[in-house]
Amino acid sequence: MTAHETGRSAGTAQSTAGGSPPGTSASQTTMPSVPQTAGEPVSSVDTALSRPGIGAHSGREIAPAHTSAAAGFALALGVAALLMVLTVVLSPVGLVAAAVGVVLGIVGLRMARKPGVTGRTVALVGLVLSAIALLMSIAFAIGITTFLNDRGAVDRLQEQVQNVRDRLPDRVELPRP
Repeated sequence: MTAHETGRSAGTAQSTAGGSPPGTSASQTTMPSVPQTAGEPVSSVDTALSRPGIGAHSGREIAPAHTSAAAGFALALGVAALLMVLTVVLSPVGLVAAAVGVVLGIVGLRMARKPGVTGRTVALVGLVLSAIALLMSIAFAIGITTFLNDRGAVDRLQEQVQNVRDRLPDRVELPRP
């Protein structure tokens, strides 16, 4: 028997015989057996890695990472704002949603820097979509305002509407069932 195997056997015998170090229980000192080849040392890292949920260096439970809520909301608002702006009629509502989405995207990016928090890509996509919706909404608002303030453009629009009205029949009869 090698010195390594003897030390391992002695340590196992000590922990099972109740000879635990002061301040620890037998369950804390007993480690599960790890399959090993002859002559390969057993380390706490090998043992920690073989136990699910235990960190290799810290010995503590590793909390599962979670996606930032701000990142998720930024993505949802970015998509919704873009759809609202593209309908043009809901562009003012899209402007507000896009502004909130930009703020939440920035918050989500900052939160994703913290340990145990994911969602950097989600926050970035939400931020980009919200920014695009914000810029499109502002462009629509500027375009509509410019168009309505241009007297010649408004006169041309009124003329086109009048031409369409003139081409419509005076009276439309609907068939009765």
